Amino acid sequence: MSRSLATTFKALSEETRLQILMLLFAREELCVCDFVETLQMTQSKVSRHLRYLYNAGLVEDRRAGLWIHYRISPDLSREQRIILETLRNCIDENYKQELLDRLEEWLKRKAAGGTPMPDAGQRCERKT
Repeated sequence: MSRSLATTFKALSEETRLQILMLLFAREELCVCDFVETLQMTQSKVSRHLRYLYNAGLVEDRRAGLWIHYRISPDLSREQRIILETLRNCIDENYKQELLDRLEEWLKRKAAGGTPMPDAGQRCERKT
């Protein structure tokens, strides 16, 4: 087994990272604040999980002004593509819908100028 394949499986061994990928399967790109609000986690915790996925080569980031947006990497290896496609097809539909409903609720509040939920963390992450 190659090192990158082992790294991929390690990155997928945590539920929060699986949730992040599920959200990215549904939306091409999301800001850190979108994960913070949908998953109801602190910005630092979400950022740590995103960095793990980034280091495994599963996601890439894009800076937009002060904010960081993430998407599934277009440079996945053949093995990573197969694994992520299998993962996408294995997700429980009810669980996926619950996450997507929370994301859509947040995106509507965000578009209307809404504020984050109490104790959710910072609105978006700045890349330093």
